[in-house]
Amino acid sequence: MTETKTKSRGGVGVPDPGPLPDVKAAISCFLSEFKGFQSDIRTRLQQQEERISMLNAKTMTRKRPALSTAAEPDLPHRKAFNAYLRSGDDDALRGLQLEEKALSSAVSAEGGYLVDPQTAERIQGVLNSAASIRAIANTVAVEATAYDVLVDHTDVGAGWATETASATETGTPLIDRISIPLHELSALPKASQRLLDDSAFDVEGWLAERIADKFARAEAAAFINGDGIDKPTGFLNHSTIDNGSWSWGSLGYVPSGKDGDFADVNPADAIVDLVYALGARYRANASFVMNSKTAGAVRKMKDADGRFLWSDGLAAGEPARLMGYPVLIAEDMPDIALGSHAIAFGDFGAGYTIAERPDLRILRDPFSAKPHVLFYATKRVGGDVSDYAAIKLLKFALT
Repeated sequence: MTETKTKSRGGVGVPDPGPLPDVKAAISCFLSEFKGFQSDIRTRLQQQEERISMLNAKTMTRKRPALSTAAEPDLPHRKAFNAYLRSGDDDALRGLQLEEKALSSAVSAEGGYLVDPQTAERIQGVLNSAASIRAIANTVAVEATAYDVLVDHTDVGAGWATETASATETGTPLIDRISIPLHELSALPKASQRLLDDSAFDVEGWLAERIADKFARAEAAAFINGDGIDKPTGFLNHSTIDNGSWSWGSLGYVPSGKDGDFADVNPADAIVDLVYALGARYRANASFVMNSKTAGAVRKMKDADGRFLWSDGLAAGEPARLMGYPVLIAEDMPDIALGSHAIAFGDFGAGYTIAERPDLRILRDPFSAKPHVLFYATKRVGGDVSDYAAIKLLKFALT
């Protein structure tokens, strides 16, 4: 018979622990191995699920149409912004520490969040592709509330000097400052909360397209006809003067030779006069700007040898040309009418400057139009003539 060893503790005999530490070590080793086994099982299950998902995707692709072609946002700022648009949840936006090029989570004084770069670039792409002088004007990104253009439109005086005669003082150039203030351009699309809850609905793509369409139409009109009050100043809003008497501060025009139309005899001469009213240094980068109705009248014109002045682009996407210069069709240009300036010709890269802030701000409003959610989008943009010598107009008048 084996004798049990005891120890005395306070007069009471207790069994000796004996091999207890070995048991604890064995249990600890077993638990460690079991955790490794569990981890291995989870890994294998995950791999199996991924293989099944891939097979299902290949099998089901041709069986049903996709509800949405948009990729699921996988970047933190995309997920956070998407959650804000759909439900107003801005916790992720407030908490994210994002890189400079990602979505800014700071709330401005006006409220709202800045759109992430992918959405902003999509909107900008639509703006650039719209029929607007943005396509040919000088566009600058600024962080201030205005952009100043410094223009030297005079010349340094010069004179011939002899070996012994004293040099005389020559003229000094004058610098003009043209200030282009930035104005707020806004859009207010709305969607029902039920539509936003639908995961198949690409809310970012829809929002980008709606805002881009609104902004493109609004700014295209302002760059041509804007009065400068809470909007850019259009180049047609400036005073005009016969090009023979042109001076800085006005745009020069060439008459068409008939009130409200081209001249009855040699109508194409007005186009030729317009081209050569522009200085030679501007003509190399010059473009015509007119609307579709005016273009329909101009493209029928022929020169003295019976050749059309108008030629269509030879490659896809290439603009049509008039007398060898590209033509921008901008529907906000006026129609041919008495006294109208229906055709512009100039180097708009030098003659018109668009200043804008690169950020686009979105404010979600679920209260003002229940059961719809409003999205108040804003950006700041300005524009004005920056060189009065770089743009000439064709006025449909006798003189």
